[in-house]
Amino acid sequence: MSAAAAYRALYAYVWDLAEEEPDAFVADLERLSVNTLAIAASYHAGKFIRPHGKSGHVHFPEDGTAHCRVTPERYGRIRPLESRLAAEQDPFGRFAARSDIGVTAWTVLLHNSRIGFQHPDVVVRNAFGDPYFYSLCPSHPEVRAYAVALAADIADRYSVRGLALETPGWLPYQHGYHHEFALIGGNPWLDFNLGLCFCDSCRRGAAAAGLAVEELRSRVAARITGYLAASLDTPPAIGRAWLEADLVQDAELGAFLRWRCETVTSLVAEIRAAVRADAEIYVIPSVQRPSSAAWYEGSDLAALAKVADGVELCLYEPSPAAVVSDFGEVRRRLGEAAKLRAILRPGPPDFADEGSFAAAISGLREASLSEFGFYNYGHVRRANLEWIGRAFRSNP
Repeated sequence: MSAAAAYRALYAYVWDLAEEEPDAFVADLERLSVNTLAIAASYHAGKFIRPHGKSGHVHFPEDGTAHCRVTPERYGRIRPLESRLAAEQDPFGRFAARSDIGVTAWTVLLHNSRIGFQHPDVVVRNAFGDPYFYSLCPSHPEVRAYAVALAADIADRYSVRGLALETPGWLPYQHGYHHEFALIGGNPWLDFNLGLCFCDSCRRGAAAAGLAVEELRSRVAARITGYLAASLDTPPAIGRAWLEADLVQDAELGAFLRWRCETVTSLVAEIRAAVRADAEIYVIPSVQRPSSAAWYEGSDLAALAKVADGVELCLYEPSPAAVVSDFGEVRRRLGEAAKLRAILRPGPPDFADEGSFAAAISGLREASLSEFGFYNYGHVRRANLEWIGRAFRSNP
């Protein structure tokens, strides 16, 4: 791959790549104007439909495992577990060893239920102390050591061009957990308050920063308790207004959110310092839409762009105008010097037709964005993959 070529990546899972003949697959990627594979090096549980799967069309990945090989002695109490596929075949390594395709290690850091259940003392805990096993807390020293070691281990073991770090912060309350269920209607205010972490590490860290975190925790708990005791649900629009009012009027809450952002930023800075210098570090900062809501998970986009090599935005929006607007707002906040990439999904639910997808790419390129990722090889139909190639062939 030419070092001067603009980054055009296809996200992929190892269980999909294991079914492909590598030479033919890489040749097909070149035809689609793709020069990089962003392969899941660590990932969470799921239930995925595979439109062009060869061994079956529904797949359940092993929960919270590394889908590449790891070096156990590099880790402390929290250690990654190699998936069976990584241990037996290592498709990740097979593609990382090639010289005709770049590989980025798509690394899910703190969304890991396997580790959460194994080490419940390191997970996010709400204002009542309830554990969220799917979310490791980025303020916990052992979680941070695990994340830093994992990133450095992958970069040292494999010849990857870099890492794309996903879930470096606190996951939201609503995150599609297995059989997630409630008869209480959610809204932005309730979900936000339920998602705040007051684990021992967060309380110690915030207190050390001069915050009255115990009083804040008590206020948040009282707010949630009062809501749950009400006779009616609050509509989402009103809940959004409540949240905005709290953010303006509760100074300690704002300070706590800024402390959270500093915590995530410092973790990414530690990862950047530990990973070999020639491996680029990009951050996928949030699952929130639009991207400027990344603060919800502790991601300060401008700060992350400074401590990492760049930020990779999931522009999962319902129209080309929304995609370009989302990107434009991030560019305004970060400035022209910040390195940005966009991840698009070539098909539903974001784009109902090829013209809309091509218009989104054209609009982003007119806004001076040149680097793209596409999600995800195993999830989208073959016809939608062809949209990628035609979009760039018509506008190289």
